[in-house]
Amino acid sequence: MKIIKKLIKIFLLLFVAGFLFIVFANYTIKSKSDDFLYSDINRIPGCKTALVLGTSKSLSNGNPNLYFSYRIKATSDLYKAGKIQYVIVSGDNSVEGYNEPEEMKNDLISQGIPAERIFEDFAGFRTLDSVVRAKEIFCQDKFIIVSQKFHNERAVFLAQKNGFTAYGYNAPDVNKYAGLKTNLREYLAKAKVFVDLLFGVEPKFGGEKILIH
Repeated sequence: MKIIKKLIKIFLLLFVAGFLFIVFANYTIKSKSDDFLYSDINRIPGCKTALVLGTSKSLSNGNPNLYFSYRIKATSDLYKAGKIQYVIVSGDNSVEGYNEPEEMKNDLISQGIPAERIFEDFAGFRTLDSVVRAKEIFCQDKFIIVSQKFHNERAVFLAQKNGFTAYGYNAPDVNKYAGLKTNLREYLAKAKVFVDLLFGVEPKFGGEKILIH
């Protein structure tokens, strides 16, 4: 019985410690990124380039993914408002028949952004990869990140920790019920940021530099 009690105590201590770590990570990331996030297109500083973070165009049930369509619309609005000149679409292309950058590019073209103004990053497997590669591969020291607010918080914080400036333009969120799973997962993702920083995790792939001009 003593061993069982000790194991229960250890489990509870680990649980509490883990919970406090998640709370700390989420609070820190939100507070550090808050001044760099914008929902008003008239207030966000203009930059040469926007980085659109990838997600699938359709849900597993075949319905349209509102996270995707809202990001496309937000990026189009930035371009038409003269806030950006170029776009990097960064996402996953690791599975045959699944190509986030290509889908984003096609939809942005349909929104009126010229194809030659859009650059595809096929190695944006994680937010960390997308953000760091915008600097290291596409040579952007300052840019606007387009995603939902909860995602932009983490992306802007990652930019700060890697020594460059990024602003987040918040695309509309989906309703809380539809996005519940995504938002819960984000709490853990923000905690993992600090684990990655501790261990010096870097993007999975490098590559030759691509100049945007």
